[in-house]
Amino acid sequence: MCLAPPPAGPSPGSMSSTEPTSNLENAMQLMIQTFHKYSGKEGDRFTLSRGELKELLTEELGNYLGNAQDKDAVDKVMADLDANNDGEVDFTEFIILVGALTVACNDFFDKKAEEKK
Repeated sequence: MCLAPPPAGPSPGSMSSTEPTSNLENAMQLMIQTFHKYSGKEGDRFTLSRGELKELLTEELGNYLGNAQDKDAVDKVMADLDANNDGEVDFTEFIILVGALTVACNDFFDKKAEEKK
């Protein structure tokens, strides 16, 4: 059972529980809040349109996705993420992107660490 706050809920680390939240729990809350910060501006509040996805990629992942301004790059990301081909990215599809980027970053830093040995 998930006890995460609703999208407009408290900021990470401020859940009403008396137990302090862990770094991973804070990260999960932040991913939920970040998705909902951009979703629903152009329609369904539970999905990201192409424009909302572009804004999220530019604002939140610009350091990792330097070409987020490139329309073709955004179209490619959208096509890769939109598993059900509805023209929008839902939360599950968004988490797949974040997970894939996290794996890629981990692999990159592991390779760099190996090169230094």
